[in-house]
Amino acid sequence: QVQLVESGGGLVQPGGSLRLSCAASALAFSRYVMRWYRQTPGKERELVAQINSVGGNIYYADSVKGRFTVSRDNAKSTLTLQMNSLKPEDTAVYYCNAAFTNYWGQGTQVTVSS
Repeated sequence: QVQLVESGGGLVQPGGSLRLSCAASALAFSRYVMRWYRQTPGKERELVAQINSVGGNIYYADSVKGRFTVSRDNAKSTLTLQMNSLKPEDTAVYYCNAAFTNYWGQGTQVTVSS
């Protein structure tokens, strides 16, 4: 059974950094485009970043460009999101997703607050 497990969320002050990880199991990870989404209550899930199967063709939402970096390690079946210069508006539950599938993690909460 495919599992995507996010970790690394938490409470951080504005301007701080967090590193999110998504560990995949029972998935041919290296074959998939992978995505990070985020969601806040009452809003639709927002695509934050995307990376193709070999680590290229990277997309970022305008709201995170220059602050977030997505990467992957296919040998370890791991997707990472490095988040720097965090802002209160980055507060959300962050999810990883294997693109074009219903494979989602359970989410990890990121709260940016002083």
